Amino acid sequence: MSFAPLTPIAALLTDLEVGRTSASAMLETALERAADSAGEGARVFVRMMPDTARAEAEASDRLRRAGVPARPLEGLPISVKDLFDLRGQVTMAGSKVLADQPPAEADAPVVARLRAAGAVLVGRTNMTEFAYSGVGLNPHYGTPANPWDRDTRRIPGGSSAGAAVSVTDGMATVGIGSDTGGSVRIPSGLCGLAGFKPTQRRVPTAGACALSTSLDSIGPLAPTVACAARVHQVMAGEPVRPIARRPVAGLRFAVPQSVVLEDLDGATAHGFEAALSRLSAAGAVVTEIPFRELLQIGEANAKGGLVAPECYEAHARHVLRAPDLFDPRVLVRILRATEQSAVDYITLLRRRAEIQAACNAVTAPFDAILMPTTARVAAPIAELEASDEVYAKVNNLMLRNCSVGNFLDRCSASVPVHESGSAPVGLMLVGETMADDRLLSVAAAVEALFR
Repeated sequence: MSFAPLTPIAALLTDLEVGRTSASAMLETALERAADSAGEGARVFVRMMPDTARAEAEASDRLRRAGVPARPLEGLPISVKDLFDLRGQVTMAGSKVLADQPPAEADAPVVARLRAAGAVLVGRTNMTEFAYSGVGLNPHYGTPANPWDRDTRRIPGGSSAGAAVSVTDGMATVGIGSDTGGSVRIPSGLCGLAGFKPTQRRVPTAGACALSTSLDSIGPLAPTVACAARVHQVMAGEPVRPIARRPVAGLRFAVPQSVVLEDLDGATAHGFEAALSRLSAAGAVVTEIPFRELLQIGEANAKGGLVAPECYEAHARHVLRAPDLFDPRVLVRILRATEQSAVDYITLLRRRAEIQAACNAVTAPFDAILMPTTARVAAPIAELEASDEVYAKVNNLMLRNCSVGNFLDRCSASVPVHESGSAPVGLMLVGETMADDRLLSVAAAVEALFR
């Protein structure tokens, strides 16, 4: 095998540069793992792209042999979520209902930037239909199992389910996902990865099948924060540069006491408290704050929030022509849009701006807000498949904390803080709007305490 799962990008690029491996060899390793009948590849990918990937890898190797300066992601096998347009392919977004749609005429901007940076695109990863869930189940294509406790087969988190497992199982070095209410950070947290959701405007969402135009953002699921930062910079069209790791001593963290600490399971509560203790011991200033303004988010979203009407607007014609082709649990959430009026929607947009301003005033003195990424560790897939009630409860607990960052349009990162071998637990850091570089440097500092 030419690379091990969760090998940082910097190490892989060094191996490529000094000739310890090649882009073609790394790709073949990824393809072998994806094809292993004993593994999760059949559920991780909805479409593999071996022919184009081999051509991309061979082209990368030729450039390197010719002495052409390496691009930022030169030769790295990367997976992309099934909701991104790839030229010549139908964008299914984890559905069956879009199978008869025309193929994309061009790559999504983020895909074009990945290719231009030298990435080798392995395949399209499985996801919750239309990205409308935080657990990762897909009745059409199956659900890849979380790398932890494979015997039980637990949820990977969603909606970027296949993206996470493609990285944990060495089928890709990084997975590209979308995040509307946590769909990058939830699977990262449940699977022991670093996940980054940027401020929405930092990365173009054009060419990505929309769930909510107000909330959608695009980010990486990666072995480390530094890996996530590098890929984020490529997708944002920014110069690729190292992130400065700030010292933990003196960092100011706020821990909300409203909503986000409710209904934690034992492993999550223990992991979160242990993480706060370690940060304090390292010299960080950890302050509990009431942050009752967060309660207003749930009140504002009581009629279905922004996601239901914006998703319904995007897919109404498919709902009307072929409702039986939808995942029933996704369809019922889309149809919540019928409970809202135009006045409800416009009022919510206004309330969102008001709540953002109120929250900004509370958190301005801090370097980041801290909370558990999810309220629970990964649940067994079978339990959620068997019960709509259990599904709804777990889904809400997966989305609750992460969705704060989307509603407030904040950058946010999840880093793993669990002990090796135990259930993965993510620590989520939420920064200020457009303070993405600052948050990444803080997240890298925090991550270093736990690796």
